[in-house]
Amino acid sequence: MTLKLGIPSKGRLMEKTFQWFADRGITLRKSGSDREYAGAVDGIDGVELVLLSAGEIPRELDAGRIHLGVTGSDLVREKLPAWDSRVVELAKMGFGGADLVIAVPDAWIDVDTLDDLDAVAAAFRADHGFRLRIATKYHRLVRDFLRDNGVADYQLVDSQGATEGTIRNETAEAVADITSTGETLRANGLKILSDGMIHASQATLFRGRRKDWTQAQRDTLTRLMAHLDA
Repeated sequence: MTLKLGIPSKGRLMEKTFQWFADRGITLRKSGSDREYAGAVDGIDGVELVLLSAGEIPRELDAGRIHLGVTGSDLVREKLPAWDSRVVELAKMGFGGADLVIAVPDAWIDVDTLDDLDAVAAAFRADHGFRLRIATKYHRLVRDFLRDNGVADYQLVDSQGATEGTIRNETAEAVADITSTGETLRANGLKILSDGMIHASQATLFRGRRKDWTQAQRDTLTRLMAHLDA
């Protein structure tokens, strides 16, 4: 049986993944039209390319339907509880970098830290009768981070669109969002808390921890990792 490698099916993440492997002597390519999700691997035998959305890759790894996968480290941590017992981080790839951060309105001049946010959240609930709302797409990561840092009296609200716009739209009081430069947050009148870094994400090559690999698949992984020097 072949070793199935899942990579993002489109965009810069796919292109940079192709380049990362090419730099290490392995050519990945899409086969057929741009709308087809099939691919091919040259430079090593026994590896099959599977094109998926970045968000699908963590669950496919965990289920054992792919053996290796390239996706953002934030997505693995968000989608897989106790992620490090379910997948192994093989190589950080050095691209696709973005930070998951907590940001609040610039107008909150006395709020710079998580302790400040906790105090504001308690006061907000007393004044308004409901918990301060934090908009995010990353519920597990944000909840765990705030719990570990002693922040209470908040509620997470799901953001399916532009998270940074939720405060202007009055559907949230703060946000937890991915940013590369912080410019979009600043353009929307938001500032990042000084200790509000939740996770510094980047594209990462992961291996699933399922035990039902054949010896041939294990041998292929050994040869692949020798190619990648990881």
